[in-house]
Amino acid sequence: MITLKDVKANEQILEFINQTDRAMDALSYTNHGLRHTGVVADRAMKIAKSIGLLPREVELCGIVGFCHDMGNFMSRTNHHYFAGLLFHQIFHDQFEAKEMAQIMQAIAEHDKPEMSFTTAIAAVLVLADKSDVDRSRVSQRNIEDIKKDIHDRVNYATTESNIKVEKEKKRITLALKIDTNFTPVMEYFEIFTERMAFCRTAAKFLGYDFGLIINKFRLL
Repeated sequence: MITLKDVKANEQILEFINQTDRAMDALSYTNHGLRHTGVVADRAMKIAKSIGLLPREVELCGIVGFCHDMGNFMSRTNHHYFAGLLFHQIFHDQFEAKEMAQIMQAIAEHDKPEMSFTTAIAAVLVLADKSDVDRSRVSQRNIEDIKKDIHDRVNYATTESNIKVEKEKKRITLALKIDTNFTPVMEYFEIFTERMAFCRTAAKFLGYDFGLIINKFRLL
């Protein structure tokens, strides 16, 4: 069976992710390279384990987490579709048909809030991806340049980002620490309200409530 370790060692996958990072940097986007894909893969596997998915499902969550954004170097608008198709092109004969379909579907759905979830793998990916808000995602190092863009401001102001699963309470909570001296909390909601709603939908599919805590204050 192909594992996350195998995927991480694939030269084509790595090059697609590196080219994506370059393309997003040229557009002045936050990090979509190995830093982001690594965080999302680790976070997806952590969530999957915590809610009790089977070991193979946990592995697939890590794989989709690592590969979900690699189509951005071809098109930002349709990157989720390209990423799914690229994955199939590379590994088409190395996965069982059902697993390949689940992987492709999860990758394709991660940026389409209007889709209805049919697998836990897709729902876990959304939670892992949309919760990755952190200072380390900002590629700009000039503070004045960071202040010019709301996405950079919010990510740079976020000094802590953790997602916690409480299986007994059936709650998945994203806890953030935001430096309000750099940007007001309201700016987080200006750009991430849709993403948090998407996380709520994903958590609900898994049988959980979604919670949001910012600076120790529960907002959801």
